[in-house]
Amino acid sequence: MKSRTLQTLAVGAAVALLAGCASTVAPVIAPTPGCLTDGAVDRMMADYNGRRPATDLPAELTMADAVCTRAKLQQRLAAQAGPLVGYKAGLTNPAVQKRFNTDQPVWGALYANMLLDSGATLDAGFGSRPLYEADLLVRVKDAAINSATTPAEVLASVDQIIPFIELPDLVVQTPPKLNGAGISAINVGSRLGVRGAPLAVPADAAGRARLSDQLRDMNVRLVDAQGAALGGGKGSDVLGHPLNAVVWLAQALKAQGLAMRPGQVISLGSFSALLPPKPGLTATVHYDGVPGLQPVTVKFR
Repeated sequence: MKSRTLQTLAVGAAVALLAGCASTVAPVIAPTPGCLTDGAVDRMMADYNGRRPATDLPAELTMADAVCTRAKLQQRLAAQAGPLVGYKAGLTNPAVQKRFNTDQPVWGALYANMLLDSGATLDAGFGSRPLYEADLLVRVKDAAINSATTPAEVLASVDQIIPFIELPDLVVQTPPKLNGAGISAINVGSRLGVRGAPLAVPADAAGRARLSDQLRDMNVRLVDAQGAALGGGKGSDVLGHPLNAVVWLAQALKAQGLAMRPGQVISLGSFSALLPPKPGLTATVHYDGVPGLQPVTVKFR
């Protein structure tokens, strides 16, 4: 436990340095009639910290209510999980959208202490409703990313592609009841994630074009320690091209008065089904078809 704590602090410090001094994520959101009260969000945070399932969200929660609730939750997460280091685009895979009865992506915020190094060992019960999934990060190079409308423009504004296994937590007592608004309200279940060795984005346009095609066409494999398949998919499973998740995110953040900043990392979404961790499992993600993009691994005890 001590070594994991030290690792978490070291990774968090490194990511915080990359992300600069940005530590505020939640804009001022006008309360809505269905927004969770401060007391309800405090209770959700207490359950989150205690790894206990929280009370289910109201069935009538609207997206406006969810945005208000998310802002309150993000303020509390920022107070305990370190500086804001990026964002995650969630429900970017049609199969995952179907699971949560929606046809639109959602977004959440990532904080420094959420990110661990590849090979980290975690409790299988690291959250109240823990899951794991194959994912991918990109690191923002310049603010032009906020105006990107194509994968090519996104790739010109990032400097690293980073292997990533996200470890979300659906938090509530009955996750199957969650829909798009509910997922948004719980900050898209942001809890933890392990990241691997970054791949530098080529400086030349031709090299970036090749990489863009490779990301679209890659075969993402999630396997156990014996190489048996756990899940996976294609790069194009995420909005037709994984970097389209960033295009969508830029507009979603702009609508909330936010923007991606240089040094921040962006999670692109699920290339696999969301799976429950089991004690003794080692899960590794491979990105076949992207030369130089190394596997990333997490272990559960």
